[in-house]
Amino acid sequence: MKSDVEELMPRLLPVDFQDTAEDLNLNGPPRNPREYLRQVQLEASQCPEVVVAQIDPKKLKKKQTVNASVAGCRAAPEGFCPSVSWQQQQVSNFSDVRQSIAKNRKHWRSQTLDENVMMVGFPPFLSIVSRLNQSTVLTVLEILINWFEENEFVSQLGCWLYSLLACLEKPLLPEAHSSIRQLARRCAQLRSTLESLEDEKLPALNLVICLVARYFEQNDLADQPPSTQG
Repeated sequence: MKSDVEELMPRLLPVDFQDTAEDLNLNGPPRNPREYLRQVQLEASQCPEVVVAQIDPKKLKKKQTVNASVAGCRAAPEGFCPSVSWQQQQVSNFSDVRQSIAKNRKHWRSQTLDENVMMVGFPPFLSIVSRLNQSTVLTVLEILINWFEENEFVSQLGCWLYSLLACLEKPLLPEAHSSIRQLARRCAQLRSTLESLEDEKLPALNLVICLVARYFEQNDLADQPPSTQG
């Protein structure tokens, strides 16, 4: 009669064993294929059908660790943090740009591009970037962010980042979440090295951090100016 285990998991190799179990030496290597299969069968028969792990909850609470990438942005140096009203205005402007893209995307996609536009280094006109599908938008964004990790911020990079973010559709894909958070952290890290409020990179860095945090709802990355600021 078949066991319950055999009913659920029928033998793939129906070998008929005539020897008794006592003839086997489980401490030694099998001498032939039949002996190997018999050892496997005997070992399986000696295993309990249900195994219950004995866990001490006290030890689990003490030693368990959780690894999660939830790092926030570096706080802005004193005086470098934009006001809440400034951030709100940037989000509003950005929202208007995105609405314009959505309204005109069909028209732009129907137009023929000039060959010169496709040359390396062309400006990221929204009429061009809006033609990209979401997969391409995210791919280009990731390339630029990885480049930015190893290089300084330049105005042309800022234009590209703004245009790609404007074309990034919501709800975001998981990989998009990760990428834009990486971007905001890099901007905050670079901002922390600036020495002057007059540095031309400061408004652009603040803007990228603002859009990632406020528009794309990565709220833990948002700049929180002192309450005394406007």
